[in-house]
Amino acid sequence: MTSSTLNVRPTRQSTGPRIEITDGPVGRNLPQRVGRTLWAPMLVMALMAWPVALVLGILRSRAISDGDIQAAAALGQFVPAAAFTGFAAVFSAIAFSIARILGEFRVGGGQVQQALGARVHTLAMPMIAKAFIATMAMAMMLLVGAVIAHFVVGVGIAGGDAQLLADAERWSVGLEAVRRFGSVLYLFSILLGLATIATVIRFQVDRLRALAAE
Repeated sequence: MTSSTLNVRPTRQSTGPRIEITDGPVGRNLPQRVGRTLWAPMLVMALMAWPVALVLGILRSRAISDGDIQAAAALGQFVPAAAFTGFAAVFSAIAFSIARILGEFRVGGGQVQQALGARVHTLAMPMIAKAFIATMAMAMMLLVGAVIAHFVVGVGIAGGDAQLLADAERWSVGLEAVRRFGSVLYLFSILLGLATIATVIRFQVDRLRALAAE
């Protein structure tokens, strides 16, 4: 059941956060539904990407041993592309899991209040949660963009592009900087997500204390 069918009345307490007051538990919002659906596929993708990166790394070491500069340079782009596909996927799995947890708190907290015979107070999405989503999106775009660029450069080198082969090291260094910044942003978004969980728990504890005092 969604909040639209539950007589939702958004309000703001005089000294507290904005809340939604409904007759029953509200449903999960869009990010929480997405997180509930995608956390497992993202984890599976990570577990698939890292073995691929390992195999490609072995092939690159053999190419270097054989003196095949072109193959080694191309694989030098494919290895980080596969590895950071795995990192992007596992970071996404963690972020989506946080969204899923927040959804459980959102629904479960409302069910507890309803069981106590009270109207349901639900915390509206706080700014820290919006920052969590925005930072996660930026981090994902950076990592996915770097992965795509590595793949394009690797395909070009494998196809015999002499200019890309000559610039392979420059591409690797530049894209490494993008990957590192994207990884830092992802970790920061996870921190914001954990802080959002703490905010929601604090709100629900305060609500239960208020109900107990009534």
